[in-house]
Amino acid sequence: MRLLILVLLSVLLTSCHAGPAASDSTPGPDRLVRLTDSEIRGLDPQVYSDIASLRVAADQFEGLTRFDGAGRAVAGLARDWTVSADGRVWRFTLRDGLRFSDSSAITAGVFVAGWRRLNDPAIGSPHTALFAAIADVRADGDGVVIVTLNAPFPQIPALLAHPAMAALPLHRTGGAHGDWTAERPLVSSGPYRTREWRLNDRLVMERNPRWHAGRAPIAMVVWKPVDDALAGMRLFLAGDADISGDFPQSRHGWLVAQRPQAVRTGDYLGSYYFTLNTRKPPFDDAPVRKGLSMAVDREWIARALLPMGNAPAYAIVPPALAGGAAVQPDWAVWPLAQRQREARRLIATAGFSPARPLRFEIRINSSAEHRRMAVALAAMWKPLGVEASILNSEPALHFAAMRRGDFQMARSGWIADLPAPENFLAVHRSDSGEVNYSGHADPVFDALLDTAMATADPPARQAAMRAAEARLLETMPVIPLWYYRSGALVAPRVTGWIDNPGNVHPSAALSLRRGPAIAIGSGTGLKGGQ
Repeated sequence: MRLLILVLLSVLLTSCHAGPAASDSTPGPDRLVRLTDSEIRGLDPQVYSDIASLRVAADQFEGLTRFDGAGRAVAGLARDWTVSADGRVWRFTLRDGLRFSDSSAITAGVFVAGWRRLNDPAIGSPHTALFAAIADVRADGDGVVIVTLNAPFPQIPALLAHPAMAALPLHRTGGAHGDWTAERPLVSSGPYRTREWRLNDRLVMERNPRWHAGRAPIAMVVWKPVDDALAGMRLFLAGDADISGDFPQSRHGWLVAQRPQAVRTGDYLGSYYFTLNTRKPPFDDAPVRKGLSMAVDREWIARALLPMGNAPAYAIVPPALAGGAAVQPDWAVWPLAQRQREARRLIATAGFSPARPLRFEIRINSSAEHRRMAVALAAMWKPLGVEASILNSEPALHFAAMRRGDFQMARSGWIADLPAPENFLAVHRSDSGEVNYSGHADPVFDALLDTAMATADPPARQAAMRAAEARLLETMPVIPLWYYRSGALVAPRVTGWIDNPGNVHPSAALSLRRGPAIAIGSGTGLKGGQ
């Protein structure tokens, strides 16, 4: 008995002196913790389209091309490529000796199988329309992938960097329709592979030992979902995360003053707008839509409500993709008072006035920012004889209603899937399906966009895209307000972070300075429910 007691005491003393066990969910010397603004929905990049899932997929699956730390499309599993004179046939030569993490060979046939699966109705991929420019993918032996396009598309390298066209382990667990995503560690083709995934807690990735580029700089990457930007900011400031991909705009000034070394902002390929349901009154009337857009004081909104310096938007394609200067309607340069007079006249032609108000509902998804925008718009329109109410709902309900066309006006916007103007414009085509929330159907716009997409010469293509967008602004199915800026908090120990318009920051492009992970400050500086 005495011996047993001594043994137990020895174990207890050893435990006390050893200190707390290291956690996979906190930053460490060779462990990077990243926060994502929502739960990761799945590990199959052909099935899931939410940003959190795609960012995790990009860390694990590499395609013929990939994005580097500056957001540029560079050679991935392909070492180089050539393009035919008409811009429609691209030949990608694979690197030698490519392997999945389970040692299976990565050949040209892997990409052919992935392309077929992407277009298989049984899979129901939400990305199929994104790849509509591709007519066919075939193999020339084991080492060459030939991509044939329906029309010239200069951004093919960026498109093929999308995880949905990466080398996927379809050879595992039942082939194309098997649940290969359930394996641990997950078989991957990129720098990392999933080791553990706990829903609503964390996803832990470790190095892929057979990645063609060698060992990723950081041994372990942990992705943690935090759906509240303020909560994510607090976790970061407490030292419980290395990167928070978002923070409340209202805290921007405080963060810049208190933690300037951590705040990272930059222009982002995205536009924020409100969508109008053109299928039914009152927004089946183009003059009404135009009048509402003309009356918005975008400069005030940007100055008073957006402390991160977002640029006012009169169009939807960000300036970086529009030849450096965004398209604008002619009236954008008028004084606000002149715009408001013309807006009142246009709305009056439809029979509305303060005596007979134009009434409609603005639908928003849960966010203080969206509510501020909707309240500001309603106040700007009230002098025109407009009475706008606001309906708030959870994001899933909000976007489901938009897909059904069950709304009058709704908060919307677009973040680029790839850096190309047509990515912003194509959703407004008459044949784009449920992503065309407004129901916009204009044969002239469709024809102009078709012409632009069939044009191979870059300057001519850019001019044609601008013409298509100018037409879209004439019919005004959306009311643009501002262009996005990205905002992130990055710990000083993280190196390799490069601000870029695509807001692309692969984990394999980052490194950690050696030394213990510490909190950014001694406290958050925030109280209670701030």
